[in-house]
Amino acid sequence: MSEHAAQDVIAGIRELLPVLRERAQEAEDARRIPEESVKSLQETGFFKLLQPKTFGGLEADPVSFYTAVKLVASACGSTGWVASILGVHPWHLGLFEAQAQQDVWGDDPDVRISSSYAPMGKADVVDGGYRLSGRWSFSSGCDHATWVLLGGPVFEDGKPVDFCTYLVPIADYTIEDVWDTVGLRGTGSNDIIVNDVFVPEHRALSFIATSKCKTPGQEINPGPLYKLPYGSVHPSTITAPIIGMAQGAYDAHVEYQGKRVRAAYAGEQSKEDPFAKVRIAEAASEIDAAWLQLTHNIDELYQLACRGEKLPFPTRLRVRRDQVRGTERAIFAIDRLFENSGGRALRAGTPIQRFWRDAHAGRVHAANDVERAYVMFGTGAFGLPVENAMV
Repeated sequence: MSEHAAQDVIAGIRELLPVLRERAQEAEDARRIPEESVKSLQETGFFKLLQPKTFGGLEADPVSFYTAVKLVASACGSTGWVASILGVHPWHLGLFEAQAQQDVWGDDPDVRISSSYAPMGKADVVDGGYRLSGRWSFSSGCDHATWVLLGGPVFEDGKPVDFCTYLVPIADYTIEDVWDTVGLRGTGSNDIIVNDVFVPEHRALSFIATSKCKTPGQEINPGPLYKLPYGSVHPSTITAPIIGMAQGAYDAHVEYQGKRVRAAYAGEQSKEDPFAKVRIAEAASEIDAAWLQLTHNIDELYQLACRGEKLPFPTRLRVRRDQVRGTERAIFAIDRLFENSGGRALRAGTPIQRFWRDAHAGRVHAANDVERAYVMFGTGAFGLPVENAMV
């Protein structure tokens, strides 16, 4: 049933694309996604794709989620980025203790959660939980959420003893508007500030449990979706919209070049330029390769989980290798298309330059640290121990 429901969501997303495309400049100018766009995404059921059935979600297969993300990002990079980030958090919350999920979704299953996982704050162990403080940057879409997931080390007697993700309600944090960037301008990725707030123990999830794929949420969410590694699901959530941006750039480029006349070459039509065709072919191949690897790898993990089989560590390393490589391929494709677009593509408001800026902004996310992911894969290939939670 969830498979049919997921396809209905994807169909709804396809119908929404022209509107999202029209609002792309509005999002960029406002430095946040229009409320109407978030509402429209919600109405398609998009935010329910990875939400547990226990709390009214679809608990769909992850490839359906990434497919929807790619589509949204092909219309507007910022909207696709925010949709992907906000859309994966129901999956992450599904790993927390049942009470934490009840705290968020008990009265309203449509509640949205933003995040900032980097260890920019810290928590001290106290009776019944933690005292959390800090400033976290890059919380994409935080203006459209009422809870936040924050990463940070745990200290006990002044010594770090663990690393956790903390679930915090909007009453316990403030948002500071600092987002003013050259790319992904519409994501509203502002700062989250927490000042000595109590976080009950059930609203903290250890990264040790997450990396072992043995989390308390599996007691009420035993489905295969919640047995997948965080280090596979979340990094792919970063690459999927970047591939979508590359696809959007490709579509916009081909449409533009089909009508373009190159005055510098005696009125030659761009669609007759053999070199333009070569670059289009290169870009298309890179986009396809990035997408095929990402979806093949995630689906392989998911099918293993569906059969109740162990998720091989070499496969998890391959997922990360191809995830960062997928981002590289998408960036290469956009660069080739941008180089071939001519001076008019530089004008503010044109899709190709916006996709170019958005994709390069997404490229600098920590999940796209290419060398570290490749070193992890190479280390595993030699049979050496890999010590990294993001696998």
